[in-house]
Amino acid sequence: MDAPNPSAMPTFASRAPLHIGAVGLKVRDLGTMAGYYRHMLGLTELERTTDRVVLGAGGAPFLHLEHDAHAKPDDQREAGLYHTAFLMPTRADLARWILHLAGNRIPISGASDHTVSEAFYLDDPEGNGVEVYADRDPNGWVWTGDLVKITTDPLDIDGIVREVEPQTATYAGAPGGLRIGHIHLRVGDVPALERFYQDGVGFKVTRGGRNGASFMSTGRYHHHLAGNVWHSRGAGRRDPNRAGLAWFAIEATNPGEIDAIRKRLTEQEVAVRPIGGDAEATDPWGTPVRFVRA
Repeated sequence: MDAPNPSAMPTFASRAPLHIGAVGLKVRDLGTMAGYYRHMLGLTELERTTDRVVLGAGGAPFLHLEHDAHAKPDDQREAGLYHTAFLMPTRADLARWILHLAGNRIPISGASDHTVSEAFYLDDPEGNGVEVYADRDPNGWVWTGDLVKITTDPLDIDGIVREVEPQTATYAGAPGGLRIGHIHLRVGDVPALERFYQDGVGFKVTRGGRNGASFMSTGRYHHHLAGNVWHSRGAGRRDPNRAGLAWFAIEATNPGEIDAIRKRLTEQEVAVRPIGGDAEATDPWGTPVRFVRA
């Protein structure tokens, strides 16, 4: 039997009790947007209809593009998506992707060393933020109680590229273990964010109360979900006629946790709707959040 291929294996971020399973985007130009994620990240098109494209890696669907030609452009001052963060299984996978990016002259908007991870930032053709990153060894993360050290430092891109042989390294497509590692939201108020996603859904704050943002996770991951008010402080419910974030799904490794989420949100007087054997609620800014079995 062949040895396991780490590039084909999702990281422990996707095995945490609650983690991000999928993101749905409302898009104005379905062809352009699907082409971007196929080309930039190497995602595989798993399903297509006249008004929807589902993309993923390793046979797992996790990016849903839903067409609405009449949607208004997203507004960064409103609540919505700050970025969808795609997690590479290994640092070498990130290195191969960097070389793919450079070879195809795909523009980036930034790059940072966060101590727990190494990350690149981009914007898709309709202005949705994208992060592509690899985690450092979790054994080296620095925790103080339930809070983890996350920094924003210059990124040693050359050091990442040295993980592979640049002359021969290729990036034929997204590695099979690539998944959405976290989602970062634009919100109107951080305490309301924490009340819904921590007290109601069940994430725990891992870095909060700083600079208008809060970071949360389960299973001692650095963060599965974050929200900030950097451009959207005071924002109310999102305009449903805008392009951008349409919904996202939180997966539960224990199906019983969905019942616990339903109970906690109901106690907050949040309506929870059944969807099959799963559930859906709307966060304080009008974004549908699906709670599904992993």
